Amino acid sequence: MVLKTSEGLVDAVETLLGDELRGTFSSQVGYLLSRRAFRRFRRRVDYSEYGGAPLLGVAGLAIVGHGRSSPKAVRNAIAMAYRFAAGDFIQRVGHEIAAATVSPH
Repeated sequence: MVLKTSEGLVDAVETLLGDELRGTFSSQVGYLLSRRAFRRFRRRVDYSEYGGAPLLGVAGLAIVGHGRSSPKAVRNAIAMAYRFAAGDFIQRVGHEIAAATVSPH
């Protein structure tokens, strides 16, 4: 749910910011001077850079991707699944949940 919300938020912010930057001559000049920063920001929040997010609550490793995932996003989701599997992500999360569970006694 957080993944889907953040994807929509990024698209909305990008659209609104683009509208504002096309508004006046000075904002267009400002955009030209800060294009590199905008590209870096876009890469940091682009879902295809991550590919997906782990789905907790299933008996195994599941990565949820976007319905319109590009080949790059699918590749990154597979790489993420590999890193999580190699790092025993499921077992570590299980241990953390068990450690956080407080016994009523």
